[in-house]
Amino acid sequence: MNKNFVIISVLFLSIGLQIATFGQGSAEKIFQVKGFSCKSPRHEGVDRFVKFINDELGPRGVNTLVLFICDKDYNYQFESYPQLADPGSLTKEDVKKMVAACRKNQIRIIPQINLLGHQSWHSTPNILLQKFPQFDETPQIKMPEKYVWPNSDDLYCKSYCPLHPDLHEVIFALIDEICDVFETDAFHAGMDEVFYLGDEKCPRCSGVDKAVLFAGEVNKIKNHLDKTDRELWIWGDRLIDGKTTGLGSWEASYNYTYRAIDMIPKDIVICDWHYERPDQTAIYFAMKGFRVITSTGRSSSTAVIQTEDMAKFRKYATPEMKPRYYGMMQTVWGDTDEFIDSYYRKSIVNPGKRPSPADAFNAMFTRIYELEKENQ
Repeated sequence: MNKNFVIISVLFLSIGLQIATFGQGSAEKIFQVKGFSCKSPRHEGVDRFVKFINDELGPRGVNTLVLFICDKDYNYQFESYPQLADPGSLTKEDVKKMVAACRKNQIRIIPQINLLGHQSWHSTPNILLQKFPQFDETPQIKMPEKYVWPNSDDLYCKSYCPLHPDLHEVIFALIDEICDVFETDAFHAGMDEVFYLGDEKCPRCSGVDKAVLFAGEVNKIKNHLDKTDRELWIWGDRLIDGKTTGLGSWEASYNYTYRAIDMIPKDIVICDWHYERPDQTAIYFAMKGFRVITSTGRSSSTAVIQTEDMAKFRKYATPEMKPRYYGMMQTVWGDTDEFIDSYYRKSIVNPGKRPSPADAFNAMFTRIYELEKENQ
């Protein structure tokens, strides 16, 4: 056989295999994260939630589950600080059931504990400030018997003092324990809606740049997680200038913490939430070097637009920017059992008032499926 013929034949065979392989795997993964975020179930609701993971989240293509562990109390029976949980909270066995269900469905599970802000709710401090009142950034501001907004103290939720010398011994123990029991490689630290920071009456924080305080707390948490090779996720609202953008003091910052965006590591994952309008701040975070997940709420129409926007941003991005458009996440802040009831149409949450997050969930994941199918 002619030697040149053999070489040419092998060359064409190699090219053919490369083309075939390219054709089989050329569909780009548009949404690296297809997420769902909700409150963790109580002990008595774990089996139902596990069934929901197996029957709905897995089959719908959810690949990331962020579980909110704390509300007024911490919903886990911590061994490091058992005084921070009530008897009805999750046991280690409960958590392992959820971990097993997520592993079975190839879902990455990420626990969330609200850090810095959200240390109270309306007229009740959460369990951390109840058990460690010395951590309160603004102890002079008393919780009212009857909460109204607006109020003279601009009180929405309290913060802990990030410079208290005993704080992080407690916080880091909680982080380590919850990450260990969830067998996770990531932790969501919240960090949203921080209104009290650098208070003028705080003996430690008074006069300190609020952006420096915010970035300092993010960096302390990040450095601690780095020791166990865990990734840090946070909400993005405090890193946006609320006045310049017109986004206001809830979805963005009026107290200058937004400058912290240039003081924190770029390998933090930003969950960029907008629930009423499909604001395109994902572009801002991506241009700053962060991976960003657009996080939507109750509005189905907004969720669909945000999903289409994320696909478009990624499609037309440079090779450097493309991986930063990380995906989508549906967030649910009401009771998880109520969400599941609404999902199965066993009840209507807030009838006649606001749309259901279950409808937004269905709309978002339906559109994700359509876009991925179009891209095959």
